Amino acid sequence: MTLSEELKERGFINQHTGESLAEVLDNEKRTVYHGIDPTADSAHAGNFVAWVLLRHLANHGHKIIFLVGGGTGMIGDPKPEAERVLQTPERVDENVTKIKAQAEKIIAGGQDIAFVNNADWLLKESLISFLRDIGKHFTVNELVKKDAIAKRMEGEVGISYTEFAYPLLQAFDYLTLHRQYGCDLQVGGSDQWGNIVAGVDLIRRKEQKIAHALTVPLVTDKATGKKFGKSEGNAVWLDAEKTSPYVFYQFWLNTSDESVIDYLKLFTFLTLDEIAGLEKEHAENPGVRTAQKRLACEVTSFVHGVENTRAVERASAALFGEISFGELSAEEVVMVRETAPSCTIIEGALIVDVLVDSALASSKREARTFIESGAVQINGNKATDVEEKLSFVAGEFFLLKRGKKNLCVVEVK
Repeated sequence: MTLSEELKERGFINQHTGESLAEVLDNEKRTVYHGIDPTADSAHAGNFVAWVLLRHLANHGHKIIFLVGGGTGMIGDPKPEAERVLQTPERVDENVTKIKAQAEKIIAGGQDIAFVNNADWLLKESLISFLRDIGKHFTVNELVKKDAIAKRMEGEVGISYTEFAYPLLQAFDYLTLHRQYGCDLQVGGSDQWGNIVAGVDLIRRKEQKIAHALTVPLVTDKATGKKFGKSEGNAVWLDAEKTSPYVFYQFWLNTSDESVIDYLKLFTFLTLDEIAGLEKEHAENPGVRTAQKRLACEVTSFVHGVENTRAVERASAALFGEISFGELSAEEVVMVRETAPSCTIIEGALIVDVLVDSALASSKREARTFIESGAVQINGNKATDVEEKLSFVAGEFFLLKRGKKNLCVVEVK
């Protein structure tokens, strides 16, 4: 299977220039660039699909350039619904540093990848030179047809000249990287198609050379129709301080049955044969969630490392009763407490009182009913005595569960 065939099968391809994808990816080794504006201090799952694509391209011998937009980040790519709030130069610089460090850790993976910042050339460019040398190659007629600009012009908010000019800046980036590195392929999300093609056209007009564009689909959850991204209010960050490894793992573990095989193809480096095997297992017994567990393991290992992944797997297994909560290390207990409901009790508390304090029962009467029906577990062991006093001492933690899904991490004071 060629690279173009595999990427199609995995679902990476939305649009591309050239007569065929094989022409773009298989017939020669290219210098590929992908850019991200530092609108936040971390990338998120919405950016991640393009990062995985870069690793695939690098693994097949293509040279990679990763651009962090310290210059374009001062402006902001136009959003379809509203003008962006301008960030201070200091904040942009901080975000550039953090995202670059993330990309070096996640994308490079031992590969030789060049990291660049477009502030290095955009901030040196004079306005008159830019308008004469670059602006002359664009017409307003072309720009107003771009999706985000067209939507803004149709709405009440309108669009500032600042954001209207953004496609020229991104096209100039492509031209600059073409001149400096021989870059001849830019990849990005499907919403970037217009901006990327603007660069392709600029290189053709200025250099009389052929350059290419390739976009990946915006990732959505088939069960909900929602996309990954900050604009949806459900961002899952790659920064461990913004989304902990445990929460990150749980996000992938909770992938819907409708989407899990698609995500295995897009977000992991498992072979297509391995994924086909998981698909068969999943179809035969979806309740075991084998595919989701493998997805969560692979992606969390890729982003946060194998050791962190082992810890979060154990913490997750304890919550779902697969291992005893008492087997967890102090660090693994902390992981669970960061996400699961928690409460504190005093030594010697009655089990019925703890059920009420933890909100697992609305009253002592209901708590007794739950215990008598066998629905309550302490560290995986069924509670049977409604008059039981808990024997845990100050400083200890235990997991209290009612049924399969209702739980609370309890700390004894």
